[in-house]
This record gives sequence, C-alpha cells and structure tokens, in this order.
Amino acid sequence: MDIFEQIKYGEGLSIRFGSFKLSFKKNTDEKDFPEMLKKWYKKRTGKKLNLENPQTFNEKIQWLKLYDNSPLKTQLADKYLVREWIKNEIGEEYLIPLLGVWDSFDEIDFDKLPNQFVLKANHGCAWNIIVKDKSKFDKKKAKKKFDKWMKRNYAYKAGLELQYKDISPKIIAEQYIVDSKGELNDYKTLCFNGEPKFIWIDCGRFKNRTENIYDTKWNLQPFLMTYPNSKDPIPAPENLDKMIDLAKKLCQNFALVRVDFYNVDGKIYFGEMTFTSASGVDKFIPGEYDLKLGQMLTLPNKEE
Repeated sequence: MDIFEQIKYGEGLSIRFGSFKLSFKKNTDEKDFPEMLKKWYKKRTGKKLNLENPQTFNEKIQWLKLYDNSPLKTQLADKYLVREWIKNEIGEEYLIPLLGVWDSFDEIDFDKLPNQFVLKANHGCAWNIIVKDKSKFDKKKAKKKFDKWMKRNYAYKAGLELQYKDISPKIIAEQYIVDSKGELNDYKTLCFNGEPKFIWIDCGRFKNRTENIYDTKWNLQPFLMTYPNSKDPIPAPENLDKMIDLAKKLCQNFALVRVDFYNVDGKIYFGEMTFTSASGVDKFIPGEYDLKLGQMLTLPNKEE
C-alpha cells in the first residue's frame, strides 16, 4: 500500500512539515518580500517558488499574498470585525453568539462568562483556548499565552500572510458550540473566482482528526491535504445547498477564499474567511493536484 492509500484509509499516517526558523521582521522593506518569501517557501516545501509565472495552487497563494491585498481582506481576516460584515451580507443568525471583547486578558471578568466558552485572539490563526469547565480553567496559563499572542503580528509569523498585518489585536469570547455527539464538524468551502468548488469536512476535531474533500455534489475527491480520510463515508448535510449558497454570496469579488462553516445538528454557523489556506504550503497527495487546482484559479491583474 503506497503513502496515498495509507492516508486515504485512515491508518494513522498524517502529513506534517518540519519546523523552520525563518523570521520576517516588521521593519523589513516590502521590496524585499518576494525574495524572502521565495526563501521561506523553499525551506517549507523544498520547491522553488515561481512568483513571475505561478502555476500551482500553492504558488498562486504566495502570489496573492504579495499582490492582492486590500483593507477589506484585513477586515474579514479580523475575527471580531468580520462579524459586522457577515451580519450585513447573510444575517446575524449565522454568527456564533459573542460573549465579550477586550483589549487585554486582564480586562476579562470571568465571573460574567458561562461555564463553557471559547477565547480567541482576533488577529491570527489557531490562537484559541477552549474552556469546557470554567472551574478547571487555568487562568495563569491562559494569560501567559494571550499576553504572548497579543504582542505578535501574525503576518510575519507564518509566511507573510499580509492580510493580518494591520489588525488591531483584541480578545473575543464566543459561545462554546458542539453537536449532539459532542463534535464540531468544520465545513471548509474553497472558492475560486467567485464560485464554490470544493468542500472539505474536518471531523474528530478534538481527537483522531480526519479530512474528507468533496466537490459541491458531494463526490469524494481523489486527493488529500493535511489529514487522512475517515474510514467511514460521511453523508452530505441536509442543508448542503444552503451552505454552498451562503459561501457563494460571501466569496464574490475574491480570486481565492475559503469560507468556513460549522454545521451543528442542522444549524449553520459562520466560522471564518481564510484567504491564504495553510499559508500556501499544503502537501497534496497525489502531488499533481497542486497543479490541477492551480489551473482552476485565475489570478487578478497585478497592480503596477
């Protein structure tokens, strides 16, 4: 059984990249960004980055980082400010209830929060703490994490994801949500030039994580990114067409965006707008799908 088959059938093999120390400085001249990004990309993938004529999906994400940024992308990458935009575009009913927003960890009055909640830094990725039982919550440990995160600019942490650069750091608390099975399935809708094309569903978010990639007709795709397929088939949600319709409304005017939703026992919640998925270093299995997806994406005209 080859590596693709091992991952496909969930035999415990997952895709991981090594840890690389390549710093981007806040005061770096932006004219140096292309060469720095090429160096970072080489370190992360072992491949030469073609910014002048990008062809693969991952290469085109690197191009978009440098040449397709806007204040709107910054607003939508902000986990707090995006809420107002979502409210206006599709409605407040798709938002996870907000419990509070603060400029620092020390401002949080935990007595006013429920027993379960989720704390998030608004200006990065995976800077979250899930609290399932407030009585067991280690505030000292959480404060140490958030104090560190609040001082960081995420744009310079993981490959020049510049949509994060001008976000004002805040901490938000959202309602803790899971479905009746205690899971929180994440439906990531990948949209090319205003059209949803693929949906991948993350299951086992808290253990034994899997990832199945489907087209919009719920046909399982013959490629992987990051995690193995589940052993058992995953049925399409009854409201699949509704999720696709919402993603289509939100993805207009963007060359590439991943619109993430949670589907909790039939209730759809907006997750986030992701413009540079995995910072453009996902490892495709089989590898040719990096090019196949890249050929599906038309880049906008480069601003002179």
